[in-house]
Amino acid sequence: MRIAVIGAGAWGTALAIHIAGQHELILWARDPEQVRSMQLDRENKRYLPGFRLPERITITDSLQQAIEGASLWILATPMAGLRECLTDIDRLVSPKHWPVLLWLCKGLERGSGLLAHQVVEQSVKPLKAGALSGPSFAQETAQGLPVALVVASAHEDCALMARQAMHHAAMRVYANEDLIGVELGGALKNIMAIAAGVSDGLGMGNNARAALLTRGLAEIARLGQRMGARAQTFMGLTGLGDLLLTATGSLSRNRQVGLALAKGASISQILAELGHVAEGVYTAEVAVQLAARFDVDMPITQAVHRLVSGELRADQALQALLARAGRHNESLQTDQ
Repeated sequence: MRIAVIGAGAWGTALAIHIAGQHELILWARDPEQVRSMQLDRENKRYLPGFRLPERITITDSLQQAIEGASLWILATPMAGLRECLTDIDRLVSPKHWPVLLWLCKGLERGSGLLAHQVVEQSVKPLKAGALSGPSFAQETAQGLPVALVVASAHEDCALMARQAMHHAAMRVYANEDLIGVELGGALKNIMAIAAGVSDGLGMGNNARAALLTRGLAEIARLGQRMGARAQTFMGLTGLGDLLLTATGSLSRNRQVGLALAKGASISQILAELGHVAEGVYTAEVAVQLAARFDVDMPITQAVHRLVSGELRADQALQALLARAGRHNESLQTDQ
């Protein structure tokens, strides 16, 4: 099978390395200088240093070359680049000729508040398309360590194609039809990871982190159910699983943002030093707007938004959460 990965960030590159063990793989990057470097060094020194790119991976800055003849397109852009990428491909190939399409981005589109599948539906339709999500660090995937992912789609062909492409070696791929739940869990866990980083950075301890993540998962589920997601989705890989990994793992960029905020660093300084996209920073504002639209109480999300926007210091944000009155019902499904 010929597979195109569109976007050579850390996760796109790691997935390309995994797939290339079984299939013909073409990896596209927009920046010609980055492409030349990867072709010469067989390494993505900018986003995934230390991992050799197999010779089976063709690297290009030509989008036409990348997508031509591929049976599966995997969009590995940040959320902010998804709509533009779809538009660029649409100029080259009519949607009626598109193969199965998967996307990796986890977030909410700024301005519209749309989830990734809604951006896709608004940009190009109809398609056999779905989200590829789950608890996954790029570095561990590139190492060949075990990882479990979920394909969320209403089209059975998407799950079948994803399994054929990726369900080998240490990677397992599962199917889920709850697109809203899978994508919302993947987007909002980044906000909770920032909050967990702040809590840990302020030395609040393991008890505080456990309480924070439990309440954070309840927030995510409340909004998700109001938007039409299934409650059980948030107890799976793309809910609880992704939340635990991103909020506690040392490789988590969003957790690193929280740790740095706890030390008093500004958000602009943190992002400049990080060198990668930390989706939770941009998702917080949009999530607050969604919460207001659907009349859902999301205090942790509110606190993180006020923190990253500079309205509160880290200690003030945490104090605002601690000062909230207790609630009668802590149930994931019914807590309103």
